[in-house]
Amino acid sequence: MVVGLVETGASHAGRETTLSFVRPFGTFILAAVLEDQVYLQLARTLERSRVLLIPAAAIREAMLRDARFTTAIVGELATAYRNTVKELKNQKLRASAERLASWLLRQQAQQGAAGEVTIGVEKRVLAARLGMTPENLSRAFATLGPYGIAVQGRTVQLHDLAGLTKLAKPTPLNDDAAS
Repeated sequence: MVVGLVETGASHAGRETTLSFVRPFGTFILAAVLEDQVYLQLARTLERSRVLLIPAAAIREAMLRDARFTTAIVGELATAYRNTVKELKNQKLRASAERLASWLLRQQAQQGAAGEVTIGVEKRVLAARLGMTPENLSRAFATLGPYGIAVQGRTVQLHDLAGLTKLAKPTPLNDDAAS
């Protein structure tokens, strides 16, 4: 990914979910490329994007010839694996309001706007990313009202960061660097 935003996800039996967002200069389908297998997720752009496509055979060939390239690929896969484990823990160990609170705190830190978060995707996409339905996302936002959350369209004001943090209980084992 060079420019834009790509959503990766999956669907089954009429249901759909968002698994990740890929931003510049992230990769996706890397495991499928290395294994010469079918990609297990769908990928779609959420905004005007430019994606660099490199033939799978060229990637595999470069790995055989260039140890630094191989090291970079292994690092990318290791990061993806760790983020997958963190997300699985997040889905299984946190209630929906806690997942939303954690996401808001991470976004606020990434966006650098103290006390405010801009939701960069449609709320239904955010709901899918957080492992809930749009209705559950609305309920989760309502649940966070007493923690100083105020929603105006795609802008979320965070008026009580200490309370939100107490609810989310962030930990580096779950919350660092994941989107």
